[in-house]
Amino acid sequence: MDQTTVACPDRIELAARLAKIARDGALLVGPALRAAFRSAMEVDHKVDLHDPVTIHDRATEAALRSYLMKATPDAVIIGEEDGASGETGAKGQVNWFVDPIDGTSNFAVGLAFWCVSIGAVIDGEIIAGAVYDPMSDQMFWADAQGAWCNNQRLAAKSVSDEARAVLITGYPVARDFRLDGRDIALERFGRLVEAFGTLRRPGSAALTLCHVAAGWTDAAAGFGVNAWDVTAAILILRRAGGVYHPLRLGRVPDDAPDYACPGYHAYGAQAAYPTLEAVCTEIDTQRSPPK
Repeated sequence: MDQTTVACPDRIELAARLAKIARDGALLVGPALRAAFRSAMEVDHKVDLHDPVTIHDRATEAALRSYLMKATPDAVIIGEEDGASGETGAKGQVNWFVDPIDGTSNFAVGLAFWCVSIGAVIDGEIIAGAVYDPMSDQMFWADAQGAWCNNQRLAAKSVSDEARAVLITGYPVARDFRLDGRDIALERFGRLVEAFGTLRRPGSAALTLCHVAAGWTDAAAGFGVNAWDVTAAILILRRAGGVYHPLRLGRVPDDAPDYACPGYHAYGAQAAYPTLEAVCTEIDTQRSPPK
C-alpha cells in the first residue's frame, strides 16, 4: 500500500495516536541531547571512520526503547544501535524504526544538523512518524491526515528547474568510490554541481527530507540509507505532497518496501530535474545485477 493512501477511520485514529507517541518520545530525549551537544565526548566507530557512534546514541536509543515499549507493549522496535527487539512481520504489529541521532558525525563535532527519527510501520505501511531537531526545537511529524512542522502544515514546493534549485546529497563518499569507481563517481558529482543552482552536503537524511517537505530545499538524494534513517521522513515528505523515489541499488528485492531501500531521490511538487534523474538511474543500474 502506498504511504499516501487514505486510511479507514480506525487507522486514522491509530495513526494519530502513534504520531503523538513518536512526538512525545522524541521530546523526551531532547533535553539530554541538547545538554550533550558540543560537550566533550568520546567517539567510537562501528565500521570505519565514516560511521561514528557516541555514548549518547546508545543512551538515547535505550531511553526510546523503554518509552516505546511502555506505550506500545506489543510492538517491535528496530533501532540503529541494538537492532530488533523481537520478531517482526506479525499482522497488525507495530514496528517502530528508531534512529536516536541521525547525523551522528555532525553531533559529534558540534555541527547543528542532526535529529531524532521515530517511524511506525504496520503491515508494511508507514502510518506515523516524527523527526525532531532539538537544536531548533522543530518537530516534523505526520499521520494519516497530513504533515506538520510543530503546528504549521507542510507543503513541499520546489522550484521547477535544476538551474535554480538547491540539492542536498552526500554523494559521493568513500563507499561510493569503491562501488562506482572514483572517476565515475566524481564525474557524476560534477554533473550535479553544474546542473543545480546550489549543492550542499550537510548530512542527516531524515532532517534533509523534512527540509524538502517544508519547502526549504528543493531536492535530496542518498545512496546509503537504512530504514531507521528514512521511515518517518518518507511519510512526512509524502504527506506534504512531495515525491520520494526509492532506489534498490541491487541490495533489496523488487518488492521491498520503500523504507527498506538503501537509496532515494526526492523533491517537492512542480520539480523536473533530469540530471538528478539520470545520475540516480545510472547509479541504480550500475549497482543492480542484470536480470
